[in-house]
Amino acid sequence: MSEEYGVVIVEDDPNTRAQLADKLETLAQFKVLAACGSVAEAQKALAADAPDLLLVDLGLPDGTGLDIITAQSERHPDLPILVISVFGDERSVIRAIEAGAQGYLLKSDTSLQIEACLQQLLAGGAPISAPIARYLIKRLRPAVPGKEKEGGDSAPARPPEVTLLSERELEVLQLAAKGYSYQDIAELLEVKVSTVSSYTRRLYQKLSVHSRSEAVFEAMRLGLVDGPRS
Repeated sequence: MSEEYGVVIVEDDPNTRAQLADKLETLAQFKVLAACGSVAEAQKALAADAPDLLLVDLGLPDGTGLDIITAQSERHPDLPILVISVFGDERSVIRAIEAGAQGYLLKSDTSLQIEACLQQLLAGGAPISAPIARYLIKRLRPAVPGKEKEGGDSAPARPPEVTLLSERELEVLQLAAKGYSYQDIAELLEVKVSTVSSYTRRLYQKLSVHSRSEAVFEAMRLGLVDGPRS
């Protein structure tokens, strides 16, 4: 019998919330623990039952999904969090990733396959709608050395910590950015999972980050890796 994963949905639109819940209920792998329409409802549900996955909208009637993401990331650093929102602007995307979201899907994304996205999230991946991924890569890719950005500012130099990344640490970072789990990375590099964890802790320290999503975000910003797999 396959493992069942508990999911909490936070979505203010009743129709969208019902559609998500109904879809997940048809999938044997997932169980909806709560479907909430506000920050207050979500806080109460999350205090009562810790989920394996958290789906969050950003625009809520009594606050923002960012507050939920931040709080849950602090309490449960390994909790996979997926944003599903109509907001695809720079501020919303960046703030959600910085708060701890590992994935970001647009409600307008007609190619959205929620089951595949959740499975990717559970495997350590970072499901991101194609328009968001293209935007992040374009926005965060460093300028070509020697050329100036609009406004006359030259491209920022990489922090000295980045140059201290070992070849193996960079390999781990690149594989993590592609969505591979620790177990997958260990098998690909032919090392122990504990060794991958050790490399990961060191590169987190060098990049001054605290989670996989932050590491991938920072690595993309510095041009060390390409965007996550869609």
